[in-house]
Amino acid sequence: MLVRRKNSTVVPVLVAIVATVAGISVAPVFAQAPPPLPPPQQLDQLVSRIALYPDPLLAQILAAATFPDQIPEAAAWADQHHYLTGQALASAIQADQLNFDPSVQALLPFPSVLEMMNSDMYWTNQIGNAFLVSQQAVMDSVQRERQASYRYGYLRSTPQVVVTPGPYISIAPVDPGYVVVPYYDPGVVFFPPRPGFVVGGAINFGFGVTIGGFFRPWGWGLARWDWGAHRVFINNAPWGRTWVNRATYAHPYEVRRYTAPPPPERHERIYRSPAEREAPRGGGRREEEHGRR
Repeated sequence: MLVRRKNSTVVPVLVAIVATVAGISVAPVFAQAPPPLPPPQQLDQLVSRIALYPDPLLAQILAAATFPDQIPEAAAWADQHHYLTGQALASAIQADQLNFDPSVQALLPFPSVLEMMNSDMYWTNQIGNAFLVSQQAVMDSVQRERQASYRYGYLRSTPQVVVTPGPYISIAPVDPGYVVVPYYDPGVVFFPPRPGFVVGGAINFGFGVTIGGFFRPWGWGLARWDWGAHRVFINNAPWGRTWVNRATYAHPYEVRRYTAPPPPERHERIYRSPAEREAPRGGGRREEEHGRR
């Protein structure tokens, strides 16, 4: 049985109350100084595993990474409900009244992405903190990686994505209702190809998830980047969560984050099979073994 967290702002308040009663001076959690931003080369390495993701998916990942404490439970929920798709999945998310932030909820159709984030929480914390401290630095780093991959011939348009070169490279799904999760080796696609290497097969866009209009309340279809202005928009509103306002930031999503105890689970929990887990890791097509519910 999953134990879902309460509103994350409760903990700092309780700490402050206990400290006051005990006569101890404790700085609120959200008053802590921001962590140092990694230098450009280290930041490039940090973003490399997601730099070539389509722009809408990249936006949702970076937003969700600013709530790292919620990623493990969200990954478990997505895994257990992976057999639900489309309207059935959107309805299940609403019915379960999940107390994940909407940015985290937006990734529930992508169990493999949440699994990746959950399997390396150090990375998730690092990328989330970097995005809170400086969106501009993270965006510049993504563009440096994309420019390198394009310059060496790896990053190109495919039947699944449109790559638009220029001072700022964008990667957009051909079909906004179908979002692909690319598979590539960061140790390859950002460096000059070795002699005889076929660059055309280095990035695999074979795995994707149908989003359609069911997930519009979670910002899908309305997430975009203004690379020149260093702004990311979700639900056509700037994503403005920073290190300073992270305790009070009001998200631009249409859906809400519940804080009351969730209702009883209404759906069967079925974990993905080894084959289902392996498909996105190798860039294969999504093959659902448990049927649509």
